[in-house]
Amino acid sequence: MGVSTYGQREIAYVRDNEKLRTKTFFEILIMRAITLTISITIFYFTFASHGKYSMYYKILLLEIIANMIDISWFFQGQEEFKKTVIRNMIVKLISVICIFIFVKTQEDLAIYFLIYVLSTFLGNLSLWLYLPKYVQKVRIKELNIWRHLKPTIELFIPQVAIQIYTVLDKTMIGAIVEDKSEVGFYEQAQKIIKLLVTIATSLATVMIPRMANTFANGEKDKLKEYMNKSFKFVLLLVFPLMLGIISIANKFVPIFYGEGYEKVIYLIIVISPIILAIGLSGVIGAQYLLPTKQQKKYTISVVIGAIVNFVFNIIFIHLWQSIGASIATVIAEFTVTGVQFYLMRKEIKLLEVFKMAKKYCIAGIIMFSISIVLGILIKDNLLSIIVQIGVSGFVYIGLLLLMKDELVFEGIDKIKKKFVK
Repeated sequence: MGVSTYGQREIAYVRDNEKLRTKTFFEILIMRAITLTISITIFYFTFASHGKYSMYYKILLLEIIANMIDISWFFQGQEEFKKTVIRNMIVKLISVICIFIFVKTQEDLAIYFLIYVLSTFLGNLSLWLYLPKYVQKVRIKELNIWRHLKPTIELFIPQVAIQIYTVLDKTMIGAIVEDKSEVGFYEQAQKIIKLLVTIATSLATVMIPRMANTFANGEKDKLKEYMNKSFKFVLLLVFPLMLGIISIANKFVPIFYGEGYEKVIYLIIVISPIILAIGLSGVIGAQYLLPTKQQKKYTISVVIGAIVNFVFNIIFIHLWQSIGASIATVIAEFTVTGVQFYLMRKEIKLLEVFKMAKKYCIAGIIMFSISIVLGILIKDNLLSIIVQIGVSGFVYIGLLLLMKDELVFEGIDKIKKKFVK
């Protein structure tokens, strides 16, 4: 229901008032618990109570419970990111170690699920240790839980739309294509690209509470300044990430996945442009429209994207299987971005964004060319990938320094101040 995004925003609005902050936290927490209890009930009787995979669905019930106790949105609203980042790093590291130790064959699927859900549950539980420092005691009769229902429902619609074009595509491949391995290939390619998308949109997590607090204080000029910096930061990241993964895909996939996953190479190459599309829409949607209470425009963009994705999936999956689904995903993501630019045309000039992107695009293309040449000259092994990434990164930053990019110089200055006294 979009409670995480909504909660993060609402906490940012009142973070300087301890009484209001406490009241808002418990209201949203209780409402989240109620909605997730309904979800658990529906999920159990629909999936977990019967069927071929009921045992796995029963294990996955714990993930919904883990979401019920997740309060990371509160700390993000407080701009206390260090706690959530450290928690996530520790949990993911332990999870990966446990997978390598305990998951050996395809019969260990239940163990894999258990590791996944338990690590999520324990990670979310750990954040409660920090909570007493930020909230007071509150009486139940002081709480007005249902005042949050309407705005979260407004965010529920775009959440469903996003699920349609991020989850339904896999379901449609499974329903349309007889060879179910196509679903696996598509899923693995998506995982790699979405990991890079997370890096490209990492600023959104930080900026949502900052933008919300700035909006609550009525600082319009500050909002515009933050938007421009966000665009530059995202553009700085998306071009090397997108072009970099394309240049090493043919070596990375065989080493990382092993034999039989060759199709993932082509899927990664086809899907990679969504790094650019989601990066830009993340700035407009997540960092601006949602914090400034313009959910309607955000909803329109993602609903149109979902419809486009569904229509093109039906056509392209029949024609080209997982490749078709990848093409449909790219079209849908660029549609979302295009619609958001159109709806915000009075406030955000597309031409200005193109001008910002020019130097990053040029540096990215040169970096890509050098990476491809290195890939041809060096043997196919892990060391060659490391060399390609290292040299490409050095070339990209070097070119931006020559172009006198202010973001790169700012970053170098901050590093100097931190390590050089």
